[in-house]
Amino acid sequence: MLTAISTLFYRISSWKTLLLAVIINIPFSTYFLKNFEASINEQAGQSIGLIDALVGYDPFRITRMIGEYGAKGRAAYIQAELTLDIVYPFIYTLVLGIALTLLFRHRTYTSFRLVNVLPVGILVFDLLENACIVYLLKIYPVTSPVTTAFCSLLTNLKWTVTTIVIGLILYGLVKWAIRSSQKKLEHS
Repeated sequence: MLTAISTLFYRISSWKTLLLAVIINIPFSTYFLKNFEASINEQAGQSIGLIDALVGYDPFRITRMIGEYGAKGRAAYIQAELTLDIVYPFIYTLVLGIALTLLFRHRTYTSFRLVNVLPVGILVFDLLENACIVYLLKIYPVTSPVTTAFCSLLTNLKWTVTTIVIGLILYGLVKWAIRSSQKKLEHS
């Protein structure tokens, strides 16, 4: 399955598809997510923030945050998790997968050709994290330390893989800039 996803990225990846994916991503990352958080904070009557954005969960903090959202805030959070935060992970996975494909498509070692599927790990961890958050929001005022701990693990895995992917993209951009400079010098 990962090979099929990697092959799909190789087939669709171009600078034009990357640009299109980035354009689609922009309203999600700059508008929808900010409004999502603002709406939840408004419903709660205070600035609480999103569980999704935390790194490492203190079960007591999560329980407190869920309580502070209030019934309307929890309902708004659930709605956003089941709509916006299902679509957005697919969009950023597309952006990151295409970027990795373009930056590393000429690598000679075969196993490195699958580097473009790393964003799928972020996608899976994010969707599972969202499911845990929805569950915690729905069962409130009952708490589930096991679910909270699992959610924390998923969040930490999501951010770890995200850091690796961003690091690889930065590395790829530096290598691309160096190659471009060398080619310009050779042609001069």
